[in-house]
Amino acid sequence: MQFVVGKGGVGKTTVAAATAVALARTGSRVLLVSLDQAHSVSDVLGTARRPGADDAVRDIEGAGGAGGGLEVLELDTLALLQRRLDALGALAPAGPGHDHAAALPDPAELTSLPGAQELVGLAEVTRLANGGDWDVLLVDCPATADALRLLTVADLVADGVERIWPRHRRVTLGQDTPQWQLLTALLADRLVESTVPVRALLADRSRTGVRLVVGAQSVAAAEARRTVTALALLGIRLDDVVFNGVLPQDDSIVDGESGAPAVRWYARRAAGQRAVVAALREELAGVPVLVAHDPGDEPVGLGPLGAVADDLFAPGTDPVRSDEQTRPGPTVELESGVGVDSVYALHVPLPLVDPASITLGRVEDDLLIGAAGVRRRMTLASVLRRCHTDSAGLEGGELVVRFRPDPQVWPQ
Repeated sequence: MQFVVGKGGVGKTTVAAATAVALARTGSRVLLVSLDQAHSVSDVLGTARRPGADDAVRDIEGAGGAGGGLEVLELDTLALLQRRLDALGALAPAGPGHDHAAALPDPAELTSLPGAQELVGLAEVTRLANGGDWDVLLVDCPATADALRLLTVADLVADGVERIWPRHRRVTLGQDTPQWQLLTALLADRLVESTVPVRALLADRSRTGVRLVVGAQSVAAAEARRTVTALALLGIRLDDVVFNGVLPQDDSIVDGESGAPAVRWYARRAAGQRAVVAALREELAGVPVLVAHDPGDEPVGLGPLGAVADDLFAPGTDPVRSDEQTRPGPTVELESGVGVDSVYALHVPLPLVDPASITLGRVEDDLLIGAAGVRRRMTLASVLRRCHTDSAGLEGGELVVRFRPDPQVWPQ
């Protein structure tokens, strides 16, 4: 499965659709899911959106290869959330003798809760990914900030519920507990349980990755750097970075200082784009950087999207695979010493991080790390839970946190 992420207006949906077309032509069974509420996938594919077609998988005729095919789902997460809440609301106590039920919120009011739509959308995508009906699932995500919130919402919800009302307290409710409290505990359990497969899928670097789509401008590249850092902190595989809409190089244009105004504009713009691409490619150090050139005409329909795919993916390459899954996540090593004189180091990859954006804290057995506008609550390895946090610093693209054993709890 691959999430396609990018700043609004960079052509994220076009790249997602072109990837889907490329995969379908190889014979893969592909499902392209739109979680962007703008839902422009049908427009890009040049297909009519049937009335009431949201939440219905539609086959895109003519997109498949030998034994393959392309299907599209434009997911209405608000409507899906409303249906789920209506089903849960049927469990609420009602009728005489249940005055306390008035204290329970109307399920319709819960549709505005932060993260509710994102979580139900991710849960549906996870269900589809685990269903086995498709070889590849591509997810056209909302704009970058919303996409990062989408990718973190399962952790935030599960951790939030457990901190507010831990499971060991929920399961100790007795027979004399009011029915409304039992119902609330049931809803909390279901909410946490719904995050389990989502979190497992996002953490599985062998199955799930992100394609980051970027415009070839310095401002867009700056946001891309922050996104690369955020994905690394969250432990999500980055497959590649795609620069979309890059002007083709024209060897007949010698420089940007001579010729007609349009020629000078083209030369300067093309040179600036190439410089942005080259700089980020050097900084990413091994992460594949792909380029989709501006085709001139708007790429709408299977034919133009196929041309984008041909430009983007070299012959014989898999449009969604990379070597990123082999790159290590956080690691722990014994740096020096023995026993209570030991020094342990936790290495957390943070490529391209702005040091000023880093925050660090510890709550019991968890380390709270913030960078690039996101925060991760990381449960410490068992050996580190018996240690004091000693120091932290950036070393070669990694956050290194050092620990020393606590003599009071360290095994003798």
